Amino acid sequence: MPATVDVLMITYNSPDHVRRSLPHLLATCDESTRVWLWHNGDDEETLDVVRSYANDPRVSKFHHSRENVRLRPPTNWLWQESSADFVSKVDDDCLPQSGWIQQLRVAHENNPDFGAVGCWRFRDEDFVLELAERKIQQFAGGVSLLRNHWVQGSSYLLPRALVERQGGIREGQSFSQYCIDLARIGAVNGWVYPFLREENMDDPRSPETLFPDDEAFLRRMPLTAQALGITTIADWAAQEHESAVAVQAATLDLREYSGWRLKKRNLTKRAQRMLRGRGSW
Repeated sequence: MPATVDVLMITYNSPDHVRRSLPHLLATCDESTRVWLWHNGDDEETLDVVRSYANDPRVSKFHHSRENVRLRPPTNWLWQESSADFVSKVDDDCLPQSGWIQQLRVAHENNPDFGAVGCWRFRDEDFVLELAERKIQQFAGGVSLLRNHWVQGSSYLLPRALVERQGGIREGQSFSQYCIDLARIGAVNGWVYPFLREENMDDPRSPETLFPDDEAFLRRMPLTAQALGITTIADWAAQEHESAVAVQAATLDLREYSGWRLKKRNLTKRAQRMLRGRGSW
């Protein structure tokens, strides 16, 4: 029997996304995988879509929070209550490729030191070999990773034993910061290479995008776009590319992610955003 996997999907005010992403996720599940559903808020159209799948045999649990509590409480809910070997989350705007669970599970089983290992959500034009090749490493079982100390919080596989050791996501802590903490205790994080793909419907460059124009983008802006003050799909597409380049260029020296080095890096990022007209002090 393969190792068990529990996958969380959090939904909020996004019926068009969920109509595509939830059945897609369920179709990627095998007999050892179960989906947990958490709906934030009272958008009836989205809630109706989610409820229509709540009794699917591949769905383990369904929870409705009338308040939009965002990401941390639902993630910790899964992590605390799951008894599976691995935990995961797939965003309601993302479509991981078929077979992603099985391939990530095999990678983990061959490499007990793996932590958060995921699918790659960026476009072909975002891959910069000159940056990435120094971080592509070989592991047991013929597995290669583009190593990074964090991955995006969607379409990853994480051993639940690591979560038990590390605890849940703390107040004010992002998933990226949580991954860095896992790296500090020895976990190897990154993306399987050659990449397993995650189609991101919030990327305006994706053929699956639901952002045909700026008006549609403003109606349902991604949280990161809101935080950065981005209001057009052109600027959001540029940000997606910059994010991809940043993770490929990111150092594997853990000293850079704490203390004065971290403060210096954050100040540099904020200054760069201000120069581009994004974000605020």
